[in-house]
Amino acid sequence: MKTKSVVAALAALAQDSRLAIFRALVQAGPEGLPAGKIGEITGISPSSVSFHMKELFHADMVASRNEGRFVIYSADFATMNQLLAFLTENCCGGNPCMTTCSPACNVAEDASS
Repeated sequence: MKTKSVVAALAALAQDSRLAIFRALVQAGPEGLPAGKIGEITGISPSSVSFHMKELFHADMVASRNEGRFVIYSADFATMNQLLAFLTENCCGGNPCMTTCSPACNVAEDASS
């Protein structure tokens, strides 16, 4: 992931409402949610949801698809995983993860056991 994309993704997530929206979409999984449901879950007005979705969309953090007359939004898990990989690629100086450096290391170690 290029630095410019990382900065755009982090900037999009560095706002309370957008972070809440993104977390709701992550919890919803690949099926995603319509804008109205996102507003219900997060307590954000429909017009504000649309505004924040635009910012997340421009940072490639969300995807959208049409289902009938509804637009369904979902987290872009590929971009999310690339962002996480970028942030942790040099964890522990390239040595095997130490359990004290990151909770993600504990998850990786548990999965490999």
